[in-house]
Amino acid sequence: MGKRLEAHLSEEDRQALEQVVKKSSDWRARARAETVLLLGQSLLCREVAQVQDLNIGTVGQTWRRWRQEGMAALSDKPRCGAPRKLDEEDAQRLARWAREQPLSAPELLQRHTDARGKPVHVDTLVRYLKEGGLVWKRTRHSLKKKEMTPPLSALARRSKC
Repeated sequence: MGKRLEAHLSEEDRQALEQVVKKSSDWRARARAETVLLLGQSLLCREVAQVQDLNIGTVGQTWRRWRQEGMAALSDKPRCGAPRKLDEEDAQRLARWAREQPLSAPELLQRHTDARGKPVHVDTLVRYLKEGGLVWKRTRHSLKKKEMTPPLSALARRSKC
């Protein structure tokens, strides 16, 4: 038939799980808490998987993690990612240069590579500056309107008079 797990929840665990289902901002934690609550109602793994549209293995894994870790099993573990392109020293130097004089992102990148910094993309450099609290926008060359020159026909009329 189906696999029924020995899922006996204490009243305080049940209340804590219900609070996670109602108030957690993390949808994964809410789904895992709901899985544990359903298993606590003596449902089969197959039934819980069908109700939540999950794989049976996922339901079993969620229950095993719950038994080992308790409430900590509901949230995601930290994940590794790609290492940062620039180290902290480079990021601080770029922020200092950006504060000292108004440079465009390509000019700042050129200065960084001239100082034997690790080559990065302009967008990466801008992201580091934004993380450092700087507002970074494109450079406007001039705010003045170009002076309008009168049309040639108007100049010709003036010279005739």
